[in-house]
Amino acid sequence: MSSYDQGKALSEELNPGMEAALDARYGHLLPGMAEGVVDFAYGRQYARPGLPLRDRYIATIAALTALGGQTRPQLKVNIAGGLKAGLSRTEIAETIWQMSLYGGFPAAINALNAALEVFEGEDNGAQS
Repeated sequence: MSSYDQGKALSEELNPGMEAALDARYGHLLPGMAEGVVDFAYGRQYARPGLPLRDRYIATIAALTALGGQTRPQLKVNIAGGLKAGLSRTEIAETIWQMSLYGGFPAAINALNAALEVFEGEDNGAQS
């Protein structure tokens, strides 16, 4: 299986429709960008052996939190992916709060607010 095929399967499991959304938004400017993201991020990084997927999501959520508020859209996508990969809400919140030491309290609070939005979306989706 190619890294793209592996990445496509994983990205559709964790973030259904992501490739199509990226292509619809950026494809006219950057042909192939969506496929490249799927191939590299999901097929060559998230699918690598050696570190469980849930741990990769902990690292990703931590990094995006420490980078600050400009990462909010990507943080929300990765919080949702982390939930699908088996992280609990508490593990996500603790990961974010740990980053208050490295990215600062404003970055951690902004990330917690992003997490609450994802959790609320999950709750509302579960009630539908």
